[in-house]
Amino acid sequence: MSNPSITTRPAAECRYDAVALGEVMLRLDPGDRRVRTTRSFDVWEGGGEYNVARGLRRAFGLRGAIVTALADNEVGRLVEDFMLTGGLDTSWVQWREFDGIGRSVRNGLNFTERGFGVRGAVGVSDRGHTAISQMQPEDVDWDALFGAGVRWLHTGGIFAALSESAADVAEAAMSAARRHGTVVSYDLNYRPSLWKDIGGVDRAREVNRRLAQHVDVMIGNEEDFTASLGFEVEGVDENLTDLDTGAFRAMIKTAAEAYPNFQVIATTLRGVKSASVNDWGAIAWSRAEGFVEATHRSDLEIFDRVGGGDSFASGLAYGLMELGSLQEAVEYGAAHGALAMTTPGDTTTATLAEVAKLAGGGSARVQR
Repeated sequence: MSNPSITTRPAAECRYDAVALGEVMLRLDPGDRRVRTTRSFDVWEGGGEYNVARGLRRAFGLRGAIVTALADNEVGRLVEDFMLTGGLDTSWVQWREFDGIGRSVRNGLNFTERGFGVRGAVGVSDRGHTAISQMQPEDVDWDALFGAGVRWLHTGGIFAALSESAADVAEAAMSAARRHGTVVSYDLNYRPSLWKDIGGVDRAREVNRRLAQHVDVMIGNEEDFTASLGFEVEGVDENLTDLDTGAFRAMIKTAAEAYPNFQVIATTLRGVKSASVNDWGAIAWSRAEGFVEATHRSDLEIFDRVGGGDSFASGLAYGLMELGSLQEAVEYGAAHGALAMTTPGDTTTATLAEVAKLAGGGSARVQR
């Protein structure tokens, strides 16, 4: 089935449906406790770009691969074991020799509290001098990767913020992908902590505006588009409790005019009432179909919000590759994001059947 909003290479001609480029870290989760007082952690993998390809593999059954770099030690091999469980091809992982203590190269850690009620989620990353932050554009044979056939490349603003060279790596990958007819999606994913010491918002805009010229499908939330590209969303209050879709439509229209290469623009709408209750929705636009909105879910109960936006991105990408309209794609994205936030961890545990049911208006009645 072809989608009028985007044209992808035929699956039969491609080795992969989706490839992600980005850092994969160990997430250490204290559960219902605090990082500062816990005595144990649940551990799994996560990464803003990786989560999208993993979701496309595990929830939607598509073929995927991850391009990343890891220090070759026990922690790196644990991350690899998680990625293999996630079903992605790890043959493009760049392994770096470990010096014994992590002075020159190491693997990233992410300590994340889910939050509850009035206590918001908290993330503390430990990712300085990681293997992927030192990656160079020539480290991967991009033409070999995309020449073998890839329908979709996903990367984003988290990876681009890791170092000076990371943005160059992203640009090399995105340029090669487009040369070979691969759709490029990019999640702006603005993280103030990553940009703080390397130029802040001004540097984030400089880098993301450069990379945006290579993007077909641009994804982000209200803060992402403002901080990373400089497009203001008028009328949205500081606490994001009143999300006016009209304001987002105006912002998207401005972005589409500024970047004629954007074929699809999508943004999640999250109104944070508490860490445990959010309003959740999404809006998308394409040059072929105009504006569409996903079902708005007021008072959505949240178990773990981390990864909800990544699961939206994977559901949207699946819809654009496999379904017949932008409306279906944004509904699948919003439904997948909602389901992902009902379970712990960055990555999805949803099935295609569950996403399709919720996207079609299904309820949470018990299944027997």
